[in-house]
Amino acid sequence: MLELKHLKTIQALAQNGSVNKAADALFMTQSALSHQIKQLESAYELKLFERKSNPLALTSAGKTLLKTAQEVLPKLAQAEATLQAFAKGEQGRLFIGVECHTCFEWLLPMVRLYQQIWMDVDLDITNSLNKSALQNLIEKKLDLVITSDPIEHEAIMFHSLFGFELRLLVPVNHPLASKQWVEPHDLTSETLICYPVSEDKLDVFKRFLTPAGLKPKAIRHSEMTMMMLQLVESQRGVCVLPKWLVDSQPEFSHLPTLKLGKEGLWSTLYAATHVDSHAQPYIADFIDKMASKMDG
Repeated sequence: MLELKHLKTIQALAQNGSVNKAADALFMTQSALSHQIKQLESAYELKLFERKSNPLALTSAGKTLLKTAQEVLPKLAQAEATLQAFAKGEQGRLFIGVECHTCFEWLLPMVRLYQQIWMDVDLDITNSLNKSALQNLIEKKLDLVITSDPIEHEAIMFHSLFGFELRLLVPVNHPLASKQWVEPHDLTSETLICYPVSEDKLDVFKRFLTPAGLKPKAIRHSEMTMMMLQLVESQRGVCVLPKWLVDSQPEFSHLPTLKLGKEGLWSTLYAATHVDSHAQPYIADFIDKMASKMDG
């Protein structure tokens, strides 16, 4: 049976040109190497090289075996290096699901810097607003999920990233603009501009309007945050966004922002990971970078 040691032997013979030198390169005695070669030749009833040639000349069978060695041994070496990198936490897969439209504002620039450090991590981001990202995490189709909706599940760990306040943005000179905060009934006469996701994914519904049994007069969807802000500016409606995001858009600083309720509406963003992989260094570092990004 052809074994890995036979591929290493034929490669050493080709590279060194003699049995003596090949044995030295393989840290074997000449007799042990000669015995190994004879066993292989006997098994296939073929000669691998011409005994009297100097330097050693491979036969057709020997050349075929050498070609196999040249193809297989580098792949095995690469696989070994990859496994060692996995063991050290330097290489792996980081597929991220995002259940937060506004996260892309800071996530994508951060990813670019992250990949400069963790060059061997296969990273990808998927928009999971209309899919069960946490279920995909449980099934290990994803490795990390950014969400504000933690659930109880034995396979998932949630890491708190940062807390943030949600604010209502209204047009300049809007009737609500003079108020310090709004109550749910204040939105029943408004067009609420929001992302195209189910209401149970939006805090303004699930934690503000729905508990009061109320709805806005109309709902208008927009995929893009900047478009939402422009629609508010042009008096097409009102919208609810994280305060940190509003503060990062100075060109819209003239838009009045109001608290949702006297105490404000606050939320927390989490990084969810599978219990089997949360300790991987490249995953832990990504979580740390997300948290420090917003703290900064």
